[in-house]
Amino acid sequence: MSQDVLVVPKRDTFGKAAVRDLKKSGMIPAVIYGLNEPPVAIAISPKAVARVIASEAGMNSVVFLQREGTDIKRHVIIKALQRDPITSRLRHVDFMRVDMTHKVRVKVPVRLVGTAIGVKAQGGILDFSHREIEIECLPSIIPAHIDVDITNMSVGDSIRFEQITLMPNIIFTGDAHQVVCSLHGKAAEEELAVAAPVVAAAAEPEVAKKGKKDEKK
Repeated sequence: MSQDVLVVPKRDTFGKAAVRDLKKSGMIPAVIYGLNEPPVAIAISPKAVARVIASEAGMNSVVFLQREGTDIKRHVIIKALQRDPITSRLRHVDFMRVDMTHKVRVKVPVRLVGTAIGVKAQGGILDFSHREIEIECLPSIIPAHIDVDITNMSVGDSIRFEQITLMPNIIFTGDAHQVVCSLHGKAAEEELAVAAPVVAAAAEPEVAKKGKKDEKK
């Protein structure tokens, strides 16, 4: 868990003009909410947010936000980001207050570990279907990622969320039957790829016939 302290000013002005002024000063708008307390509008440096996101725990990093000029300091995690659709620059950040003695529900990246036997020795193709897992735990023990060992997977095998062993005091909250990853034979993949052009080719004579009828008319 990160112990970074981000000192942030409260934001009292709103609207497009206020946002432009913030950008000129190197800041972006943000909001803090949660724990049955009123939301508070703040300003924050996008560089500071980027450093948090780039850390090992990423979006699930627990950090301190301290209100500028006060002793108010709260644990928060990043709940949502808004980016410019063209430049991908940060435009707005939602922070959620967390109580270190109460569990939170978050999504954590899944990381596949090892090289499957089915890929290495059988020429299979690995399908990584779900790259995140939803868990519930105390903020202090949110893992940076959940590792899934795929070394012993053969062609035809799959791994579901219910088969993943989590650390103590961490609970899986999503659909336990969803497939995390599966291994398909290369031949099956090639058959699917070849089938598509055949269907397209079969449709061509119909188009040609229709064209001839139209010409006679």
